Amino acid sequence: MGSQQEHIVRSYDEELKRLQGEILRMGGLAEEQLEGAIRALWAGDSGLAEKVIASDERIDRLELEVSTDVMQLLALRQPMASDLRVVLASLRIAANIERIGDYAANIAKRSLALSPSRPREPISGLTEMAEYAANMLHNVLDAFLFRDTARAMMVRESDLELDRRYNGLFRELLTYAMEDPRSISSCAHFLFIAKNIERIGDHVTNIAENIWFQAEGHLPSEERSKGDTTSIPPAP
Repeated sequence: MGSQQEHIVRSYDEELKRLQGEILRMGGLAEEQLEGAIRALWAGDSGLAEKVIASDERIDRLELEVSTDVMQLLALRQPMASDLRVVLASLRIAANIERIGDYAANIAKRSLALSPSRPREPISGLTEMAEYAANMLHNVLDAFLFRDTARAMMVRESDLELDRRYNGLFRELLTYAMEDPRSISSCAHFLFIAKNIERIGDHVTNIAENIWFQAEGHLPSEERSKGDTTSIPPAP
């Protein structure tokens, strides 16, 4: 009887580890998507942009696998307490990673719409902003892997800096467009790309909060600091 019980426990642990592995694979793909999208923007590489857009389907498939595994765990294992929090948070985290992949694909689509003569100056700021967001994503995935709530909260706080960079870039792009009307179309695309990056930071922050939820059983009580002072709506 003891041996059978050990087998059940071991099997359950393996299922939870599989769920974690699926989320980490999703996160790794999202990192690749974001890095590829910004490289495509910088180089004007339409082939790479198309590859990023096509690869978004892989993240979508993995999210479906996570959802299926969560439903099976809830139905067959009926997890309690901390295990239930892990399962529920995993579902939320997977949804946030899927949205990050969508925003990376949106950046790639915008880069395809830009003319070859697009102004180069704003791209440097976009690249720096995207690299900051990518670093946030990498750190939050490490926090998820090691269940490191302190690191997760550091990532959460770092979103304020990403918002600050977005605000600065927003003003810079508006000034650039006013000074050179020929750049208005390109600057409009740049503004939406910047907003996509800012939204990626928001989803990374959501992941950080769910890492906290896994450990503590509730979302952080302190309200998240927000530094976005613009009014441009999120890109679809």
